[in-house]
Amino acid sequence: MTAPVPDRVLTQNALTGQWLATALPLTDLEYGDELNGPGSLSGRLEPRLLAENPTLADPGNTFIYVESGGALQWGGLVWDVRTSGNQYEIEAASWSSYLQHRFDLDGNYGGRGPYTYADRCQIIRDIWAYAQAAADGNIGVTVDATTSTSTVGTPAEPYESNWWDTNPLGDKIDDLVSGDATPDYTCTTAWNSDKTGVVKRIRLGWPRLGARRTDITFSSGVNIIEDPEIALAGDDYAQVVIAGGAGDGSAKLRQVSAVRNGRLRLEAAIDAPELNGNDTLKARADAERAWRQVLGTIDEITIRDTPAAPFGSWQVGDDVYVRVHNAWTDYAGWCRITGWTRKPAAPGGPQAVISLKPSAMYQYGGV
Repeated sequence: MTAPVPDRVLTQNALTGQWLATALPLTDLEYGDELNGPGSLSGRLEPRLLAENPTLADPGNTFIYVESGGALQWGGLVWDVRTSGNQYEIEAASWSSYLQHRFDLDGNYGGRGPYTYADRCQIIRDIWAYAQAAADGNIGVTVDATTSTSTVGTPAEPYESNWWDTNPLGDKIDDLVSGDATPDYTCTTAWNSDKTGVVKRIRLGWPRLGARRTDITFSSGVNIIEDPEIALAGDDYAQVVIAGGAGDGSAKLRQVSAVRNGRLRLEAAIDAPELNGNDTLKARADAERAWRQVLGTIDEITIRDTPAAPFGSWQVGDDVYVRVHNAWTDYAGWCRITGWTRKPAAPGGPQAVISLKPSAMYQYGGV
């Protein structure tokens, strides 16, 4: 049986593209992706290696990649290198983290706005195009051509970005994906077809990223290797949800989703000003109530690489059926993957920590 090829870490000068290291010996390596965020990487390096060549991981000027099984699994920028005893700790984040260090110096992303009834996906592409058009600002990221029906801006109140606004471009993208019925994004990295270059991509999803997966599962005794914490949070419970939509004052849309279920009445309120129809607002209230009526949620599991869900078979945004059985609980339900962190050198073999949210929390396409 052929021994598995260990994960390989590579670094590259962000401005010139020169390869700096093709097998950086990081220990305690952890890396992973995130829904609507950059994901992260961390590891440790012996100081002797950096003393010999300090540009191997020059913060703010170095791309870092992880290759596993001949495929690039993760890529991003090194942001922090610091001493910890006799070792250096390296921290990195993927491509969207770059926009936390860039600003709209010209207003409306270089004249691409203001926007009226504009697709949020198009504005995300405009932000990236503006950032990468500046001298020494192109990191080679491509953004999916995905379109959506989630819009911002009206003739009365166009969506604008002002040059005097000191929020970074990354915050502006966060605002575009943070509401109900908004697009998803995640960062991905891959070799190009002949492995001579790297494809850095912002994957946009509408009405969602990921899919309902019936071919893989996460289960106790199969691939879940630690008993996860089960949260029984009465503070989050409600069987009555009051949802507010577009409008102000007495003209504000409101929908109430309520059931009686033999428990003390508990209520919760949400505000979704981007929803301007009673049907979509009612669906949002129903979805909020559905997940709030579930006592006992799982936020995180640790799994091994098994045929039940091989590493690389799942991605951020997927809904996966989760079964947890232990002395305290019997849990079974659909959960959405909101992030993952792979630990190639974990004791006993590679592990992955999966961040989860109840699938019922998410509504797609405005419903």
